[in-house]
Amino acid sequence: MSTNTEQRKLAAIMFTDMAGYSALAQSDDKLALELLEEHRQLLREIFPRFNGTEIKTIGDAFLIEFQSALEAAQCAIEIQRTLAKRNHDVTAERRIELKIGIHIGDVVHRGGDVYGDGVNIASRIEPLAGAGGICVSMDVERQIRNALEARFEKLAPTELKNISVTMDLFRIVLPWEQKAKAERVETSVGGRSFAVSRLVWVGAIVLAFIGFGWWWSDRQSGKATKSSNMPSTAPAADQKSIAVLPFVDMSQAKDQEYFCDGISEEILDALAKVDGLRVVARTSSFSFKGKNADVGDVAKKLNVENILEGSLRREGNRIRITAQLINARDSFHLWSDTYERELKDVFAVQDEITRSIVDALKIKLAVAPPAHTRPNTEAYDLYLQGLYLSNKSDEENLRKSVTFFQRALDKDPNFARAWIGIAKAWIWLADAYVRPLEAYSKVKEAASKALALDERNAEAHCYLGETKRILDRNLSGEEEELKRAIEIDPNSADAHLFMSFLKSAQGELEEAVQEIEEAERLDPLSPPICFVAVLWYRSADRIEDAINAGQRSVQLDPNYVYFDPPLADAYSAKGDFNQAVALYEKAQATTHFPSLGLGITYAKMGRREDARRILDQLIEKSRQQYVAADSIAAVYVALGEKDEAFRWLDRAVEEHSGSFYSYMFCPEFRALRSDPRFADLLRRMGIDFAKVPNRQKNP
Repeated sequence: MSTNTEQRKLAAIMFTDMAGYSALAQSDDKLALELLEEHRQLLREIFPRFNGTEIKTIGDAFLIEFQSALEAAQCAIEIQRTLAKRNHDVTAERRIELKIGIHIGDVVHRGGDVYGDGVNIASRIEPLAGAGGICVSMDVERQIRNALEARFEKLAPTELKNISVTMDLFRIVLPWEQKAKAERVETSVGGRSFAVSRLVWVGAIVLAFIGFGWWWSDRQSGKATKSSNMPSTAPAADQKSIAVLPFVDMSQAKDQEYFCDGISEEILDALAKVDGLRVVARTSSFSFKGKNADVGDVAKKLNVENILEGSLRREGNRIRITAQLINARDSFHLWSDTYERELKDVFAVQDEITRSIVDALKIKLAVAPPAHTRPNTEAYDLYLQGLYLSNKSDEENLRKSVTFFQRALDKDPNFARAWIGIAKAWIWLADAYVRPLEAYSKVKEAASKALALDERNAEAHCYLGETKRILDRNLSGEEEELKRAIEIDPNSADAHLFMSFLKSAQGELEEAVQEIEEAERLDPLSPPICFVAVLWYRSADRIEDAINAGQRSVQLDPNYVYFDPPLADAYSAKGDFNQAVALYEKAQATTHFPSLGLGITYAKMGRREDARRILDQLIEKSRQQYVAADSIAAVYVALGEKDEAFRWLDRAVEEHSGSFYSYMFCPEFRALRSDPRFADLLRRMGIDFAKVPNRQKNP
C-alpha cells in the first residue's frame, strides 16, 4: 500500500500493555529488556493462530488488528492463559502481566499505520483491565457474549479521556482469576445484569434446582430417571480426581454437538482407565451441559479437584480442538493446548490430551494410558452420532442409535465400540419397551462380539454380565464379569450399579446399598443411580434415608419419574399416604401411564376400588405394549390376592423379566416370602432361597 492510499474498514482492535514495565525499567533495565523480548516472542506466536495482524509496537505495547471481535477475544484469553501458566513457575520479579483492551469500530489504514475511534477507544480501555485482565467495550461484548464460553463483569460507567460519551465497559472473567473484587458492582451473563449479591443468591438457587436429564428422563411411557443421593457433607476432593465437561460446539453451523459430546466422552473413558485417577462418570459431568456454571461450583458439586473443559470447531475434514485442565481450588490452569488437525487425526488428539492430563497431574503409571484404536474415520463419525442418540431417553432415539452403530460396523466390522453401543441401546430398551428375551439376546450378541475384539472394555463386561444373570440365570457368571469390569475400570459407576442389582437378587440388601453408594460416589448426579438408591434403602428398611434421597432427587429434578417418583415411593413406605398420592397423581397426569405405586398405595389405604382401577389399566396396557408382569403382580400383592400375584409372577419368570430379577426382595413382594411358591420361583431363576440372608425378615 502506498503512503497516499487510505483504506477505511470495520475492525476489532486489541491494545496490550505490560503492567509495571516502566518501574521495572528504572530499577533493573537489563531484566526489563529481557522480559520485554520474551513477552514479544510469546505474543507473536499466538497472534497468527487467531488471524491477528500486528500493526505496530509502542514500547512495551502491541497494537493488533482482527477481522472479528470473537477472534480478538479468543486471542486475548489465550495470551492471558499462556502468561498465567508461565507466571506460576517463576519468581515474583520475573512475572509478565499484561493489560488488554479490545474495541470494534471504524479504522483507517494510512501509511502503514492505523487510526480512528477503534484504535483510540481500545487504547483508553486497556488500563481498566488491570494486570492479567481483559477489558472490552459494549460493542465487543454484544458480539461475543453468546459465542464465547466466559462470564462478563460490567464495570461502573466510565468516562474515557478524549472520548465524548460515557461508555459501558466489561471485564472478561478468566477462569483462573480470583473472585471479582467488591467494587465491581454488576455482572453481565449473556447480556443480563444483576447486582453481585443477588447473583450469588440466584446462582445458588439455580445450582440447587438444575434438572439433570438422562436417557430415561422423558420416556414416552412415563419412564424417566431420578437424581443424586449424595451425602449432605461430601469428603474432601482427592487431588487425583477429575470431571470432563462436554466440549462446546464452536462450529459456525452449530451442528457438531454429537461430535463434541462424543470426543468428550471418549477422553473421559480413556482417563477412567488410568489407575490412580478418580474420574466422575458421564451422567454427572454432562449434567452441566449448556450451563454457564462456575468451575469452582462444578468441582464442589462433583467433589473433584480438577476440571477438563474445551471446545471444538469442525469445518469439513478439519477440526480445531482446544482443551484446558483447571485446578478448581485456585482456578489455576494446569495445562492447555489447541490442536488443529485433519479429521483422521482425531484419535491421536484424544490420546495426546489424555497423556497431557496424566502428566499435568503427575500420576505415576505402571503402564501407559490406553491408546485409542484407529477405526475408519467415516465409521467413527457414524459411531459418535449413534452414541449421541443412545444417551437420549425415548424409544425412537434408542432404536435410531442402533441403526447408526450398525452403519458404523458396515464401514469397519472390527470397530469394538460400535458393538458396545448396540449392547447399550438394547439393554435400555429391555423391560421398558422390548420383551426381555428379545432384547437381552441382542445385548449378549453385541457384548460378546465387542469383547472378542477388545477384552479390556469394562462396559462390555457389564452388559454381558447382565445377560448372564437375566438371560442365562447364571449369577456367579455375572459376578465374574462385574469384577473384571471393576478391575479394568475402577471408575466404572455402571459396574457398581449392576453389582448392586446382583446383590439384591441374591438377597444381600446391605451389600446392595454399599454398591449403590459406591456408584453414587463415582457418579454423584446420576438420576438412575439415585433411583436405585431409594429402592435399596426401602428394601433395607432405611426409610428415612430413602426419604432424604427422594427429597434430593426433587431438588435436582422436580419432574423426575421412572416407574414412579422415588420420593412418592419413600412416602408410601413411611405411611405418609397423602403426600405419596399427590406425587403419584401429578406424575401420572404427565406420563399418561398408570402408576404402579399409586395402585399399591391405594390398596394400603383401603381404597380397593381405586387400586383395582389402576390394576385394570395396567392389564389393559399390557395388551397394547410390553408391561413387566411383576408390576401387575405387585398390585395384586398389595390387594392380598396372592394366587393372582403368583400367576403374573410365573409369567414374569417365563419372560425373564429383568425388573423382577432385580426387585424380588423389595417390600412389594415381602408378603409372598413365606409361601413355598416364592422359593420355587427363585429356584427357576437360579437362586437358592434357603441361602438368602434374612430371607424371613418381615415376611
